[in-house]
Amino acid sequence: MKVIHTIEELRDQLRGQNRVAFVPTMGNLHDGHLSLMRLARQHGDPVVASIFVNRLQFGPNEDFDSYPRTLANDIEKLERENVYVLFAPNERELYPEPQQYRVQPPADLGDILEGEFRPGFFQGVCTVVLKLFSCVQPTAAIFGKKDYQQLMVLRRMAQQFSLPINVVAAETVRAEDGLALSSRNSYLSADARAEAPRLYATLAHLSAQVAGGRRDFAALEDEAMRMLGEAGWQPDYIAVRRRHDLQRPAADENAALVVLAAARLGSTRLIDNLEIPTQVG
Repeated sequence: MKVIHTIEELRDQLRGQNRVAFVPTMGNLHDGHLSLMRLARQHGDPVVASIFVNRLQFGPNEDFDSYPRTLANDIEKLERENVYVLFAPNERELYPEPQQYRVQPPADLGDILEGEFRPGFFQGVCTVVLKLFSCVQPTAAIFGKKDYQQLMVLRRMAQQFSLPINVVAAETVRAEDGLALSSRNSYLSADARAEAPRLYATLAHLSAQVAGGRRDFAALEDEAMRMLGEAGWQPDYIAVRRRHDLQRPAADENAALVVLAAARLGSTRLIDNLEIPTQVG
């Protein structure tokens, strides 16, 4: 695997490659990330990964400075997955001057849920991903469903800008107890790690209620929020939404649904989601 730090060298290395599959990450790689590399091989060749902790998507009181940076270990993991190129620029390379041009996602998708609780987050994500797309020029890009709203925002961005890139969704990878794998799980204390699967269990319970016929979505959301709160969590939201646009469903419509959640456990903020099985008949 070649580890490349500059855009010029990256473009030289990829010149003539017209089926690049790309997996952008912020590093501190776990099995969820590595599953994206394996899926990428099904959608292109060669596979290119990037590692860049993007300041633009962090709020002023968030964990940019403390976000785990484990480049040496990440390189070893990517080499085992036969990744062709790792693009690992520093800030000066990717942002040689202040990034005044930004990509602003539409409010109906970018200002709800995560966008409401992390203002500017999706603007930062879209801006860096569009810049990385320009550098790598892939034909496919792989993003995990664990960041469900982010996946939808980026897919719509690619469509609206007519980018010749297939945005591929990868299923969430979970620990045996149900906790979605995340780099931020490393922040959890031992006691918090034992408690953390409750978030997935809460989503699974709500999903089963909806799949069983309940349509009082607001009441279900309130019940789930209360259950987490009583267990010591601080939930930001638990929301049943339509999968295709993340808007609130009407009780009498038959759209495919997903339930999304974000909640703090101690000082660690966890997000998760679960697509609700479609009712039959």
